[in-house]
Amino acid sequence: MPAMLSPSLSSPARTLAALALAGLACASCGPKDTEFPPVCPSLALLGDAADLARFDGRGLDVTNLVTRARITAVPAQCETAKPGVVRATLHVDAEVSRGPASPATLPPIDYFIALMEGDKVLREQDFALAPTFAPNVDRTSVRGEDIELLLPVSQTKSAAAYRIFVGFRLSPDELAFNRAHPAP
Repeated sequence: MPAMLSPSLSSPARTLAALALAGLACASCGPKDTEFPPVCPSLALLGDAADLARFDGRGLDVTNLVTRARITAVPAQCETAKPGVVRATLHVDAEVSRGPASPATLPPIDYFIALMEGDKVLREQDFALAPTFAPNVDRTSVRGEDIELLLPVSQTKSAAAYRIFVGFRLSPDELAFNRAHPAP
């Protein structure tokens, strides 16, 4: 049954009332999925492990350089996977260059993703970037695989309670080199 307007309302008041009723009737029109995306965990690139300088073992001279790499971005997005679970999807972008001591085919470059809650490491996993170079090119961009993390959440704990750390898997010598030669 259509809504009846009181005859005592003035014409502008009737128009406003009609618009308000039309708005209420149409409130159920349109998409139901108007939720905001969930909060993502904080994501940090470890400063000492964001760069890689790998040498051939005969010295630290530029002629002994096998490869240099730098993580340039770690784009991430979050969505609700199901009630009580947030799915964080991310990947690593890197710039990789060959050095004078580089073999014809560069071996994969390992990096890690660590998921933490407070001071506790919940999960840490290694992944690899496999750079390929066009002929006569010594620098390339590499995109790592998509990585999916499922994060339990509740009304009292959002995905912001987690932290994600990313960095290259460095040897002790590579870490010492990074600390002695900080990237600009």
